[in-house]
Amino acid sequence: MSTSSQPQFRYTQTPSKVLHLRNLPWECAEEELVELCKPFGKIVNTKCNVGANRNQAFVEFADLNQAISMVSYYASSSEPAQIRGKTVYIQYSNRHEIVNNKSPGDTPGNVLLVTIEGVEPNEVTIETIHLVFSAFGFVHKIATFEKAAGFQALIQFTDAETASSARNALDGRSIPRYLLPEHVTSCYLRISYSAHTDLNIKFQSHRSRDYTNPYLPVNPTAMEGLMQPVVGPDGKKQEPQSNVLLASIENMQYAVTVDVLHTVFSAFGTVQKIAIFEKNGGTQALIQYPGEHICSNERSDDVTTAAVAKESLEGHCIYDGGYCKLHLSYSRHTDLNVKAYSDKSRDYTISDPSFATQIPGSTPCWTSSSLGSKFSG
Repeated sequence: MSTSSQPQFRYTQTPSKVLHLRNLPWECAEEELVELCKPFGKIVNTKCNVGANRNQAFVEFADLNQAISMVSYYASSSEPAQIRGKTVYIQYSNRHEIVNNKSPGDTPGNVLLVTIEGVEPNEVTIETIHLVFSAFGFVHKIATFEKAAGFQALIQFTDAETASSARNALDGRSIPRYLLPEHVTSCYLRISYSAHTDLNIKFQSHRSRDYTNPYLPVNPTAMEGLMQPVVGPDGKKQEPQSNVLLASIENMQYAVTVDVLHTVFSAFGTVQKIAIFEKNGGTQALIQYPGEHICSNERSDDVTTAAVAKESLEGHCIYDGGYCKLHLSYSRHTDLNVKAYSDKSRDYTISDPSFATQIPGSTPCWTSSSLGSKFSG
């Protein structure tokens, strides 16, 4: 007997020779559907793996009475309809036949159009995309871009067969968590076929890549995008470290100025530059510690300082009550070009009179002294 509280049938719908089946196992095959339904009559058409979770299907009988027979049988049976041990919920469809009209995105080709849902463009790198899709075959080219539908990518394989394998396996799935930044819980792939057959990639960059042409010029502003992901001993991807941190500030109930950020981040070392900006409707900031240098035969590497700050501050809030929560990652920048001296940007390597910024009605839960003791070591 089914232990689910869901009714297995809906009795209010008008009978149809097309049945709608829900709660199917992932990637349920057509053969499994036919095996379940064929005792009740002739199956003339099926449509499998529909719905956001690909766990629904439609089955069309040759005759209306055959569909009614199946619904009636399981409505009165003590044993529910099951496939692979999962209870299947059955109801009449509001359609009277299955029409398998293929849109252009359903016509197989060697280039996939991938929409990556639930992330910002800078949260999924081209290296991550390559790692996921190259599991199915040689990836020739990748181009990423932003459209009204969200962050998207075009991925070119050798042939349509390889592309189809990747689409069938990944459509509706999430990129593995260990390949995503910690604050991203999941991101889903919506995959269709592109009308393109050969992508025109002009530069190697963090937005485009041609893996068939090692001599293609590199976009100078995006050379850092060529860095391959570093994998730690646990098999998880590690971010390439940098002396510049990218801070995303969540739940902005109070203003965050460079003075506030300087107080927070200077607890771990000398802060050279800060730049605050708005992106994708949120507030972000770049915080620069001194870069790697060699002095008197002694090596000083403030990438370590940035790493300690990142480890200590990730997920913490600047103000009590959960306000101005910090999410930190390493930036591709190594030296910020800060020109203005304001509440939004500051170059502390240049002598300028500093001014304190007081936010009315709020007191930061961190001060430089308390931070130093709280995160010492």
